[in-house]
Amino acid sequence: MSAIDSLPPLREVIATHGLSARKALGQNFLLDLNLTSKIARQAGDLTSCDVLEVGPGPGGLTRGLLAEGARRVVAVEKDARCLPALAEIAAAYPGRLEVLNADALAVDWAAHLTPPIKVVSNLPYNVGTELLVRWLTPPAWPPLWQSLTLMFQREVAERIVAPPGSKAYGRLAVLAQWRCDVRIAMTLPPEAFTPPPKVRSAVVHLQALPAPRFAADPGVLERVVAKAFNQRRKMLRAALKGLTPDIEDRIVAAGLSPTDRAEQVPIEGFCALARAVAG
Repeated sequence: MSAIDSLPPLREVIATHGLSARKALGQNFLLDLNLTSKIARQAGDLTSCDVLEVGPGPGGLTRGLLAEGARRVVAVEKDARCLPALAEIAAAYPGRLEVLNADALAVDWAAHLTPPIKVVSNLPYNVGTELLVRWLTPPAWPPLWQSLTLMFQREVAERIVAPPGSKAYGRLAVLAQWRCDVRIAMTLPPEAFTPPPKVRSAVVHLQALPAPRFAADPGVLERVVAKAFNQRRKMLRAALKGLTPDIEDRIVAAGLSPTDRAEQVPIEGFCALARAVAG
C-alpha cells in the first residue's frame, strides 16, 4: 500500500480540519485523487525534478505529485488553516514536502528549489493569470522552470493557446507562445471541485523553449502587445498611437499594415514590430 493510500480521504481531511473553501482566496478543492494523479502525470516524469505547487489547499494535488514520484515538492499556501493537513502529508513522505505559509506573489520560491524545476498547480482563480505572466517574463531566458502545468478557468486556458485571428487571441497567447510550446492537456467539469465553480476548468501545459521563437526585446514586446490589445478593435496605427512619433513608419518597417488589427498580427509580426520600435 502506497503512502497516498494510507492517508485519510480528502473529504475526511477537510472535515477534520474545518477547511471550507474560501471564495476570497479563490479556492476550489479537487477531491478525486485519481484526477489529481492524472493532472500530475501531465507534467511528465517528475522523479528527477523539484516541483513548485501554488495553492495546495488540503493537498489533493500535492499527494498526486508525491505519489507520481516527484523528487521534492515545495507547496506555497497562504491559508494557514491548511497547514495541519499538509503537515500530515509531509509526515507520510519524509523529506519530500516543504510547505511555505506565504503569499505566492511575494515569496522567493526559487530559493527553496533545486533545478530541474517543474511548476504544477491548481492555481487560485484570483492570482492565476498574474502568476503566469510573471513566470513567462523572468529577467533571463530560459527560465528556472522547465515546464508549467497549470489549471485555469477554461476561458483563460483558451486565451493561452489561441491562434492569431481568433477572438481569444491576445496578450496571453503572444507571451506564452513566443517562448513556449503550449497545449490544453485536459478539461474538468465544475462538479469535479468542492465547491463547484460556475465555469469549466482546463489544465494547460507550457514547455519552455531553449530560446524565444523570434528575436525581440522582452520589455518592448510586452509594451507593444499590451498597447495593441488594450484597444483591439482599433487599427494598429490608432491603437499604438503615442508609442513613438513615427509609429506608422515603424509598422510598415515591420512588414505590417497600419490598418491591421492586433488579433490579425501573428507572434512573428509582433516581434518584428518590437524590433522596429526598439530600433
